[in-house]
Amino acid sequence: MEFSAGQIADILEGKVVGNAEIVVSSLSKIEEGKKGSLTFLSNPKYVDYIFETKASIVIVNDDFSPSKKLPDTLTLIKVKDSYQSFARLLEYYNHLKNDKVGIEDPVFISNDVKIGKDVYLGAFSYIGLRTQIAEGVKIYPNTYIGDDVKIGKSTIIYAGCKIYSDTIIGDHCVVHSGVVLGADGFGFAPNQENQYNKVAQIGNVIIEDHVEIGANSCIDRATLGSTIIKKGVKLDNLIQIAHNCEIGYNTVIAAQTGIAGSTKVGKNVMIGGQVGIIGHISIPDEVKIAAQSGIGGKVKSEGIVLQGSPAIEAGKYQRSYVEFRKLPELRDKLNEMEKEIQFLKNQLK
Repeated sequence: MEFSAGQIADILEGKVVGNAEIVVSSLSKIEEGKKGSLTFLSNPKYVDYIFETKASIVIVNDDFSPSKKLPDTLTLIKVKDSYQSFARLLEYYNHLKNDKVGIEDPVFISNDVKIGKDVYLGAFSYIGLRTQIAEGVKIYPNTYIGDDVKIGKSTIIYAGCKIYSDTIIGDHCVVHSGVVLGADGFGFAPNQENQYNKVAQIGNVIIEDHVEIGANSCIDRATLGSTIIKKGVKLDNLIQIAHNCEIGYNTVIAAQTGIAGSTKVGKNVMIGGQVGIIGHISIPDEVKIAAQSGIGGKVKSEGIVLQGSPAIEAGKYQRSYVEFRKLPELRDKLNEMEKEIQFLKNQLK
């Protein structure tokens, strides 16, 4: 795809400084710019690159004023916020790149399926009974969609996902490759023979609008009721959310985090990578949990920052860790003191 500086400026509501007819066909970092590419300058640390970049177009802030001569081949597009504008352009470019429509062959579509306008169904996909697919949905190849699933408008489901029966996915969601939604929760009851009987998992998973789920993540169906991921949640790759959990609005969770069953996470929570959270607890709004922390009990305060395993308030953890690192030195001093005390005892005998 090719765009002129004038077309890009129209999209971003910016002003062209230079050749409005110059054309670009790719995006790049400013330090790696090549002829025919577009990049941006936002961070002052990278300002020197603009005087040597080979990129054809650079998006800059309105107040940018070069301290020396720019390359003759360079065109600027001035905008209010270059970083936000470039992000907007990336989103626009990605939308055009993924704007596929139509049903490829082969695709299996069961009975009583409802499919909206401008839908894309990739080859070797399976669509179960009574499933509803809204307008603008993109389902990439080798995806399994079970019975009675509902998928909201403009949602993208990438290749190789498995969406179990009764799952509900909202509008404008992104589900990356390898995700499994609605597999059975980990429910087993011990019996008299010291074995485990499976507890039927008959609930479902509900994904609300504008949720993004990273590759190879798993969200289990509820035993009863629903496992719920609220509007605006962003999940990284390789995350496990167990049955009957609820993740609050706009919460973000980094990779390899595991949340045990029936835990309720509040809104605007930030959870770092490799965090483990015990089941049947509540985490209040605005809480931040540092990477590799372990949450083994109820969190009581909104907005608290937690770290460590078992996790405590981050400031206390960091002060404690300073002392922890001194333990070998303290041990050596104690050993010396014991030797001196024993020597003095021997002298007094």
